Order: sequence, then structure tokens, then C-alpha cells
Amino acid sequence: MDIILIQDVDNLGAANEVVKVRNGYARNFLIPQKFAVEASPSNLKQLEERMKQVRKKEEQMLAAIKEVIAKLKDGALKIGAKTGTSGKIFGSVTSLQLSRAIREQKGYEIDRKKISILDEVKELGTYKASIDFGNGHTTELEFEVVAE
Repeated sequence: MDIILIQDVDNLGAANEVVKVRNGYARNFLIPQKFAVEASPSNLKQLEERMKQVRKKEEQMLAAIKEVIAKLKDGALKIGAKTGTSGKIFGSVTSLQLSRAIREQKGYEIDRKKISILDEVKELGTYKASIDFGNGHTTELEFEVVAE
């Protein structure tokens, strides 16, 4: 019997997948537990429409991510830090400071957990950070640490 999975089922498949299972397993467990529905023509048509909407949302999200990446690559960020006489900064620059600088200078709200600084920032200079937008979309961001 062919069924459409409504949610992920271990050792069977992911949500919105059409899989073939035995009749008793489908009728006695998957369908009553609301894990799946029968793969009738109308249900297949609904699945196709749902997948179309998901693809459209992903395309819109990808366009928004590309726009943000282009804006972030446009010019380096400047982060102020308190320094000693030798040019070493007190403490270090964190992803939270970088997130605030992006919000203030570029106008985008990026969660600090998505930002990872590639080098340890202990002195004035130019450094790079990586931003992970999810779904395999990452970008490198250049920022400059300047004395306050």
C-alpha cells in the first residue's frame, strides 16, 4: 500500500514522502496515529501543491539571504574597542559585539549564535568572521577593530 507520510517516521521516511508499506502496518498503526494518509489521487495532488508552496518559500528566503549577503559584503564593519598603549585591546571582540555592529551599521538583525569569529581578536586590525544562515548558506564577513 502506498502512503504519504505526514511526519517523520524512524526507519521509514521523512515528512511529505510517498512510501510503500504493508497494508496492516498502514491501516493499524500509521493512519490511526496520524503519521500518514493513504496515497489517493486527491492526497497526492495536495502533496504536490504543498511541495510547490515550500519551494516558493525557499526561493524567497534564498533571495532574501542573497540580499543580506550582498549588503554585508559592501564595506567592512568597524568595531570600537578599548586599547592599551601597545595596540592590544582589553578583552576580546565577541560575536555579540559583532551582531550589535551589524545591526547598527548595516541594519540587519543577525543572531549572535550564527556568527563565528575565525581568528582570536586581541589586537587592532582587520579580521574575518563566518555567518551561517542555515541550509548550507554561509558567508565570510570582514570587520575592522579600531580604538575607541
